[in-house]
Order: sequence, then C-alpha cells, then structure tokens
Amino acid sequence: MTTGALAALLFAVALFLYVFAPVRDFARGKTKSRADYLRERKDVVYENLRDLTFEFKAGKFPEADYLAMRDSLEAEAATIIAEMENLERV
Repeated sequence: MTTGALAALLFAVALFLYVFAPVRDFARGKTKSRADYLRERKDVVYENLRDLTFEFKAGKFPEADYLAMRDSLEAEAATIIAEMENLERV
C-alpha cells in the first residue's frame, strides 16, 4: 500500500468516526419551554397551511379534501394560539 493510499484510508476512517460517532454530552442541550415548543409548532402549522394552499392551487387536491385539511390545520393553529395566550397571561 502506498503512502497516499494509506493517508486516504486514515482520512476516510477519521471522517467516518467524526460523522457517525454518537454525541455523548447531552447535558449541554437547551431545555425548551412550553412557549418555545408552541412557537415552533405554530410556525410548522402555518408553513403547512401555505404548502397546502399552494398544492391546491396547483391542482393536486380536490376542493373537498383541501377544505377538510385546511379546517384541521386552522383548528390546530387556533388551539396553539389560545394556549400561547394563556401562557402569556400567567
């Protein structure tokens, strides 16, 4: 084995270990509050509503399916916003 091939092999092994080695320090992770979780969830629901509307306008959904999915997402968004408002009052 040549020096270049050995160096490439060592680099590949080191890269593999770096990418796939498990993270052992979980204590540094940020603990999310309920308000943080709700803000993230609200953003996801709004993005899903935008995507749903775009796909409906592109003709990917029949109107009945679109309306049912939109109503479900809007109800979820309303629930999230109500809980966020309750948390802000406390």
